[in-house]
Amino acid sequence: MSVPRPAAIIVLAAGEGTRMKSRTPKVLHELCGRTMVDHVLSAARVLDPGRLIVVIGHERERMRTHLSSTSPDAQAVIQHEQKGTGHAVRTVLEAVGPLVQPAGGVGIGRTVLVTYGDTPLLTAETLAALIRVHETDGNAVTVLTAEVPDPTGYGRIIRDGAGAVLEIVEEKDATPAQRAIREMNSGVYAFDGALLADGVKRVSANNAQGEEYLTDVLSILRGDGHRVGACVADDYVEVEGVNDRVQLAFARGVLNSRLLEQHMRAGVTVVDPASTWVDVSVTLEPDVVIHPGTQLHGRTSVATGAEVGPATTLTDTEVGSGAVVRNTVAERAVIGPDASVGPYTYLRPGTVLGRKAKAGAYVEMKNAQVGEGSKVPHLTYVGDATIGVGANIGASAIFVNYDGVEKHHTTVGDHAFVGCDTMLVAPVTIGDGAFTAAGSTITGDVPPGAMAVARGRQRNIEGWVTRRRAGTASAEAARKAQADQVEEH
Repeated sequence: MSVPRPAAIIVLAAGEGTRMKSRTPKVLHELCGRTMVDHVLSAARVLDPGRLIVVIGHERERMRTHLSSTSPDAQAVIQHEQKGTGHAVRTVLEAVGPLVQPAGGVGIGRTVLVTYGDTPLLTAETLAALIRVHETDGNAVTVLTAEVPDPTGYGRIIRDGAGAVLEIVEEKDATPAQRAIREMNSGVYAFDGALLADGVKRVSANNAQGEEYLTDVLSILRGDGHRVGACVADDYVEVEGVNDRVQLAFARGVLNSRLLEQHMRAGVTVVDPASTWVDVSVTLEPDVVIHPGTQLHGRTSVATGAEVGPATTLTDTEVGSGAVVRNTVAERAVIGPDASVGPYTYLRPGTVLGRKAKAGAYVEMKNAQVGEGSKVPHLTYVGDATIGVGANIGASAIFVNYDGVEKHHTTVGDHAFVGCDTMLVAPVTIGDGAFTAAGSTITGDVPPGAMAVARGRQRNIEGWVTRRRAGTASAEAARKAQADQVEEH
């Protein structure tokens, strides 16, 4: 992005956010797989600032821990008492010193950008446009503004005939004519760093709230004869902050729509965008098809030609090219090329399906490696297991991996056949090419090529129903069938 590197970007994120009615700090609420503050930092990082600073206050230790994990390049500055936006910036200057070095830095300008941790829809492109206008016009400060359909509640931008900003008037102080103005203050600013350092020291807390407001710096700098300008955002939605759960849901929907549009323009088919949700870290290759009701979370990746959905939720899961995954929940699983999964399948962490493998209807797998072309078609649990190539696992087979204390492993060899309703009591090995008879409980190893039978012989007790269940519908049906047999003979 061809804009001068800002000297610093300050993200204000110290507030409690009481309207969220949550024990979680407002800026740590997530949308599309990333917290609000991380969305803001991600956009800021594109501009490659000399310093990236986050002002924290409420739940400071939790915030510090989070930032250390997700954004180690960001410096946290504590605002011990939340006394306004001007006070927050002054706290930064007192904690870290001058943001603009006298000699400058390699490729770093004098601009300091101030934004907020609860504006997750603000894009790097809009921030870059703000810096570009600021430096091109030679402003002391430039306000990011937006034309909104309903400006109620916002501060109005008052301009002079040349387009410079004269003042920002809060609604309660505005005249009827000023209230009709639809250009509002976003609260995001680009400052000349040196002038900001001087101006913020002169901000007074002599107001009803007893707080220091950053907006006062604008009037101070204008009073000193400096120019105050404005940059109008292309989309007012970008600058709308998130203050409650309703606004969070709206922002999530906007961001999700952006992500889906990017994927579709890159060659992905999304059958129903209204019911499809993706995280920012999801990777989709061209010619992927996403069916309705699908959610893709974390670092899920889907390769070319694969189909996912309907009604599928994948988290941190890899889907190979040409695979088909329907009505499935998977977490930290690997689905190989041309594999088939679903419907109504649950792949738990550690599951790896090889090329052309199948995990069918009502199958659950955990920590299981399934070889190329092997099939687990239906009604089966496979846990802590290795299945070779070309094997077939019959319906209702259970890999009994837990003895109440420890987990144990089962190995099924290449081209083995596990009969329906077989219990494989781990640890056990079924050799290459071996079979197990349906209904068997296998507790010992089966050699290659052998047939294991572990079940009682069938014994029919003639006449039991008519004797022991006399008068029932079953007894009457049996009596009639017996009579028909006698007639036939």
